[in-house]
Amino acid sequence: MSKPSPKSAGKSSAPPHQPARKRRQSVGERVSDVYHEAQRKVAHALTVMWDDLPAWMQDNHFIIRGYRPQSSSFKRSLGSLLYWHNESVNIYTHLLGSIGLIITGMYLHHVIAPRYPSSTIKDRMVIGTFFLCEATCLALSATFHTISNHSVPVAKFGNQLDYLGIVIAIFGSTVPSVYYGFYCYEKLMRTYWIMMGTIGLLVAYATFDPRFRTPKYRPIRASLFIGMGISGVFPVLHALTLYPSIQDVDERMGLRWMLLQGFFYVFGAVIYAARVPERFYPGRFDLVGASHQIFHCFVIMAAVSHMWGLVRAFDWAHSRGGDVCY
Repeated sequence: MSKPSPKSAGKSSAPPHQPARKRRQSVGERVSDVYHEAQRKVAHALTVMWDDLPAWMQDNHFIIRGYRPQSSSFKRSLGSLLYWHNESVNIYTHLLGSIGLIITGMYLHHVIAPRYPSSTIKDRMVIGTFFLCEATCLALSATFHTISNHSVPVAKFGNQLDYLGIVIAIFGSTVPSVYYGFYCYEKLMRTYWIMMGTIGLLVAYATFDPRFRTPKYRPIRASLFIGMGISGVFPVLHALTLYPSIQDVDERMGLRWMLLQGFFYVFGAVIYAARVPERFYPGRFDLVGASHQIFHCFVIMAAVSHMWGLVRAFDWAHSRGGDVCY
């Protein structure tokens, strides 16, 4: 039997080299990867579900889908104007409403106001104040709803702008109503203007002061807003004591249209607070028909109602040549 040669004896009998196996991921690592991948998809999705939202964006759990994810980018938030989501109705009702009020105000200024020789620059200024303030309110509301998905600080600032818009709208509605209601009582007119302006400044300050956002001062801030809203009733009650009949006050101030405006505000606010109809049909009104959207529509109707009352008051005063004082 022949012996193996020295060359063959020196050769290694080890198996050929094989590539190293990848280390198997633990269950925890796999879960983490899935979680981060889901986060990435949510961050780049146009709309997401309620459960995908960070806690600070979760408000109405009856609205299930159509949410924009947190953008952390003004460009992405503004880009959401180009596709449909559950804030689209809120944004466009007030954005288009703001533009519509500006156009209507310009029309009234250039076409209707000059038709009466007794019309003065003061008429144009007080009615213009209404249109400017209402349009500003709606524009600030549309801005808030557009950037509300940016981040916590930006959403808080947008919410402050929204509240400021309410203050501006209340003041802007009061100025022309007081003007025509106290057309023959200039001292009272100025007194009510100063009163409403002072209350408005206090409420605006409370809106932006960090202290008033704390639980301790929240009741005070709420009281200021309620007080400003109620204070608009005092001039009307006062006017009822100055003129011989409710009809006279109605013709001078557009009282019935002011009452209709108040009804629209209150009814819309009740729907918003009750979260109707989505409370009864969760998921059905995610994109169109939710309570907040209905409230926005009632805000527009309230503005139109007040506007029409002012036009009637203007016509009544100047169709008599401005001679309406007893």
